[in-house]
Amino acid sequence: MSTETTAVEFDPFSRDFFDDPYDTYTALRDHAPCYYSKQYDFYALSRFDDVVAGHRDFVTFSSSHGQTYEQLTAEDPPMFNSIISMDPPEHTRYRKLVSRAFTPRSIDNYEALVREIIGDYLDPLVGRRRFDILEEFAAPFPIEIISTILGVPPEDRQQIRHWADAMLHREEGSATGGEAAAEAGMAQGMYLYQLTQRKRAEPADDMLTALIEAEVETDDGERTRLDDMEIAGFGTLLSAAGSETVTKLVGNAMVLFHRHPDQWAKVLDDPGILANAVEEVLRFWAPSQYQGRYSMVDSVWHGVTIPKHKPVFFITGAANRDPRRYDDPDRFDITRDPGLAVGLGHGLHACLGAALARLESRVAIEEIARRWPDYRVEESGLRRVQMSNVAGYSSVPITVP
Repeated sequence: MSTETTAVEFDPFSRDFFDDPYDTYTALRDHAPCYYSKQYDFYALSRFDDVVAGHRDFVTFSSSHGQTYEQLTAEDPPMFNSIISMDPPEHTRYRKLVSRAFTPRSIDNYEALVREIIGDYLDPLVGRRRFDILEEFAAPFPIEIISTILGVPPEDRQQIRHWADAMLHREEGSATGGEAAAEAGMAQGMYLYQLTQRKRAEPADDMLTALIEAEVETDDGERTRLDDMEIAGFGTLLSAAGSETVTKLVGNAMVLFHRHPDQWAKVLDDPGILANAVEEVLRFWAPSQYQGRYSMVDSVWHGVTIPKHKPVFFITGAANRDPRRYDDPDRFDITRDPGLAVGLGHGLHACLGAALARLESRVAIEEIARRWPDYRVEESGLRRVQMSNVAGYSSVPITVP
C-alpha cells in the first residue's frame, strides 16, 4: 500500500494552526484523510469515524509513548508517568483506582465549591466597564478548583497553572517546548511528589489523600495501591488538564456567543440549555485539537499505510466538523443533538474529569450571563495561545454597559 498522500499541508506548530485550522481540516478530510507529514514524520486521521475507531483500538495505537509530538518522538520516557500514557492492563488498574474520585456523586458534591470559587472571581469585576474575561476569570478559576480538590495549599495554586502553561507553550514553528517547558514539567512534578509525601504523613480530606488510601483488587486477587511517583504523575495530569481545558472552553464560549447573539439570546431565555451549549462549544472549537498515539503495527487507512513505530494524531478538531457525521457542521447551534461527543476524548482515555469540566463551564457561563447579559467582546484585543494540541484564547477583553 502507498504511504503517500496528496499535497495538503498540516503543520500543528504553525501560525495558521494556532489561529484557525478549520480550512486545513476540510482539506484533510476531503483529500488526505490519512495524512503523512514529511516534515515531522507523523500520520494524522481527521474524519469522525476514523478518529473514533483509532481511539478505541489500543492494540494498534498505543498511549504508552505519550500524547504530544515531543513525547512521541522522545527516546526516554517521562519521569512522572500518568494514566493518560498507559495501555491495558496497567491502564485498567489505574482507572479503577482514580475513577472513584470522579463518580457522579462526587461531582455533584463539588457544585457548591465550584459556584463559590467562580463567584469569588467574578464578583470583583462587577461595576467595571471593561475587563479581560480570560485573564481575570477563565484562566485563574479552574486551577483554583482542581487544586483545591487535590489538596494544594492556597498560596501554591496559581503557580500550578503557570507551570502548566509553560509546559504546553510552543513557539511558532517549533515542535518542542525546549528547556523552559522541561523545567516547568519537572518543577510541577517534583512539587506534587513532595506534596504527596506530606499528605501521606499528614492525611487530609482531599483527592491526593484519597489516592494514597485507595485500594482495589487486581484480576489475580491481589490488593494494589498507587505509589508517590504514580500519584504525582496523576496530579500533574489532572492539574494541567483540569485547568487548561476549562480555561479554553469558557474563553471560546464567550467569543462564540458574542459572534452568535441569537444563540446567546437562547441562553438568556433558558439557562437550562447551558449543558447542551457546553457540548456545542466543545464540538465547534475543541480545546484539545488532537490526541497523539504511537502505532504498534502497520495499518491501512484510505489506501495509506501507517507503519509501526510512528506518531499518529487523532484530530478531534477536524472530526467535530466532519459533514459525514454532522449536518451543517460549520454552524454554531446550541440546540444541536451532541450525539457521540468526542470533545473530551473517547474510548479508554475519555477524560476522567469530563463531568467536572462540564460542570465548571456550565456554571461559569451561567454566572456570566446573570451578571452581564449584554457584554461585548473587543475583537481587536483577542489573542490566541500557542500551545501543543491545546487551542483557545489567552486574552478576551470585553465591555459591559
